[in-house]
Amino acid sequence: MDFRWSIIQGYAPLFAKGVLMTLQVSLISILIGTVIGLLVGMLRLAEVQHGAWKWPLRCLRWLSGFYVAFFRGTPLFVQIMLIHFAVMPLLVQQEHGLLISGELARTIKQDYGAFLSGTVALSLNAGAYISEIFRAGIQSIERGQSYAAASLGMNYGLTMRYVVLPQAFRRMLPPLGNEAITLLKDSSLVSAIGLAELAYAARTVAGTYARYWEPYITISVLYFSMTICLALLVSRLENKYSAPHRR
Repeated sequence: MDFRWSIIQGYAPLFAKGVLMTLQVSLISILIGTVIGLLVGMLRLAEVQHGAWKWPLRCLRWLSGFYVAFFRGTPLFVQIMLIHFAVMPLLVQQEHGLLISGELARTIKQDYGAFLSGTVALSLNAGAYISEIFRAGIQSIERGQSYAAASLGMNYGLTMRYVVLPQAFRRMLPPLGNEAITLLKDSSLVSAIGLAELAYAARTVAGTYARYWEPYITISVLYFSMTICLALLVSRLENKYSAPHRR
């Protein structure tokens, strides 16, 4: 195998920009996905037996259940295409955008269209998986602790904040770390809509030289390095937050 380092050296700035874009999209998506997952997970666990909120809450729980089922049951690639070519043009359009229109919509579409679509798709996908992680983590905490908190006068929000979530977080760290690593690797799919991240850089180099060993081995090493660093970070967090249980 004739591996030409000169190809990689010539496109080093492109790969560097690809790494930064990959990290940026992944970080933003995992943060937004975590917020979505927490809200959806708690919503699916909320119960109101009586009162005016009984039926609205049931409708919201049904919608959240459909959201989770849809984004877990369809390919991420299809979700990216659907959001970029169908959903975003409805919301952000120069003439009749439902959310943004006019000159601002044109600027966003031209300069940030692929980034916005990719981030939205990855965030929604991550949110669906993370919501199940939160739901399982919260349900793993004994109900007796919630009852004890209620007997002390703590409402639902305070109980979740100070009693349930801190304990559940320790148990959720490993699956949350796995989801972050999966999202980092799956961010390569947004190259299909033109976002200049690592996979896009590799495809550009391969198309220029008609050679595939150099660009794809390079991004494999870069992805591997990033996932290893992320796995080490998660491992340190696990050791930090699980330390009290080992004493």
